[in-house]
Amino acid sequence: MDDEGELPESEGFEELIRYTIPGYVLGLIAGVFLDMQGYQRSPIGQWLVRTLSGEGESILEGIYSIRQRFLGGASTMAEAYGWGKLFGLAVPWIIDLASRLAGVNVYGAEGFYIPYFYALSDQMGANISGMLFLKRKEGTWIGAFDRYMHHPVMVASLAIIVIVPFGLLLLRIYGFSPTTQTFTALETIVANLCWIPPVVGWYVQRKRGI
Repeated sequence: MDDEGELPESEGFEELIRYTIPGYVLGLIAGVFLDMQGYQRSPIGQWLVRTLSGEGESILEGIYSIRQRFLGGASTMAEAYGWGKLFGLAVPWIIDLASRLAGVNVYGAEGFYIPYFYALSDQMGANISGMLFLKRKEGTWIGAFDRYMHHPVMVASLAIIVIVPFGLLLLRIYGFSPTTQTFTALETIVANLCWIPPVVGWYVQRKRGI
């Protein structure tokens, strides 16, 4: 295994970078529109806004992975990454609904984890899918873990998953509350740092001239 070769060939991450901004834009447009219609605290409205702001790019990345599968050819980390994000889509919907039914104050500090899962559950799915991809490539879990820890995209993904919830919790503790759909969109967009790992992958490939 190439010691530098965390990205030994073109992994297709440049394809994934372009999918982030459309999700942000659609989420903000939906938030502003719903506020104008008087649905500032509509649970269904929040579901829609958070899904677009936090998972809009995952839907597009999933479409990318489906397209790559039908086109055939060698499987890439980006394709595995996209599949993982697609499979993680429904997790926050279940968590959101269960929290509301349990009486959690979704606008207070105790509800900080809801935007977290909307923004990053797909990233968790991508991380798991990426690990499985490395396991298939390396043949053993030890080899896969070693490759994982030297793969800049996977390390960046793990860092985001660990760091973001602390930022959201602090934001809520210091008084922020998503009391409008626009605020809901902005909170989710700030937490949705899913664009960082593909940018890291693209940068490393570009630096190495791949």
